[in-house]
Amino acid sequence: MVATPGPLTDVVVIDLTRALSGPYATMMLADAGADVVKVERPGTGDDTRGWGPPFLGEGDERESSYFLAVNRNKRSVQLDLKQPHGIAALRRLLADADVLVENFRPGVMARLGLGPDDLARDFPRLVTLSITGFGEGGPDGGRSGFDQIVQGEAGLMSMTGHPGGQPTKFGVPITDVLSGMFGAWGVVNALYERERTGRGQRVTTSLLASAVAVHAYQGTRWTLGGEVPGLEGNRHPSIAPYGAFTCADGWITVAVGSEGLWARFAPLVGLAVDDPRFARNQDRVAHVDELETAINGALAGADVDTWMARLHDAGVPAGRINSMDRVYALDQLDHLDMLDEVDHPTAGTLRLPGSPVQWSSRAQREVVAPPRLGEHDDEVLGPDD
Repeated sequence: MVATPGPLTDVVVIDLTRALSGPYATMMLADAGADVVKVERPGTGDDTRGWGPPFLGEGDERESSYFLAVNRNKRSVQLDLKQPHGIAALRRLLADADVLVENFRPGVMARLGLGPDDLARDFPRLVTLSITGFGEGGPDGGRSGFDQIVQGEAGLMSMTGHPGGQPTKFGVPITDVLSGMFGAWGVVNALYERERTGRGQRVTTSLLASAVAVHAYQGTRWTLGGEVPGLEGNRHPSIAPYGAFTCADGWITVAVGSEGLWARFAPLVGLAVDDPRFARNQDRVAHVDELETAINGALAGADVDTWMARLHDAGVPAGRINSMDRVYALDQLDHLDMLDEVDHPTAGTLRLPGSPVQWSSRAQREVVAPPRLGEHDDEVLGPDD
């Protein structure tokens, strides 16, 4: 098979986004081979260029690790969209583009003369993606959408944290990432449909909708079962034992998701398989406090390595709870090609988390460092802009 640059080669994306949700979507498109042109404010650029620490470099040439995390494989240009010449330059870019992505508050694009009707009329083949915090219209359509706010509003924080403690946010801005992923998925679907119809269309998603979409069984616990999920720590509401447990020198996770696994696991921790408190999964869920006390007591007698070996030999799913430094030292990450090493003109050699998706038609992913602000002004816009 002949290697190709990527499945979205020849797709041109104009990226008006900033912060995380939109840049994550456009990074996914760029990873697939699209030519992503990131349009930024003159002088300051994407807000995240100033978010830190940590920063790499010094003074005017310093780079934010936050920005570097979600802007690989893109080109950067500066346009002042508050000025007529900036809008005119943007329109020239759109004339040759396939996709426009923006995550402004609702109404901003219309004030720029680039509302949905304007774009559909002037650029009928253009696919547009709009990502908002709470969706367009409705009682909350005008609200700003910051990740932690939406994590709270969408119920995610109400399920995250230990019983008796306080609601807790995810360790990553999960609603930003999810809306970026769903947005990129919507764009690819719209591009596929354009092959049949010859026309583009508008794709919309929001942080709120994306968070609700991944409620999975926690959502149906309420919509179908009438149960309101609460803070459950590391427990699973329907499976036991399933969660985090303490060994002599650290933590591991164990997932006993079937009766067959229970028959293998119970003897390892000194429990009888047919103990009436724990014989069936529903019994173990009902007596989870007693179960976890017994398991933690058994695991405390040996270190993590010992228990991982015992569980592996018994065929019981288990894993270490790794800190970030340990994660990026995993041999499996090297096997998956999940760490990209790229050269940045001012920040030096960067080690960046990579794309989790690979295509058999590509011999090797080519990764380009996140751009400096306005690095491609002349290349994309020409000297007059």
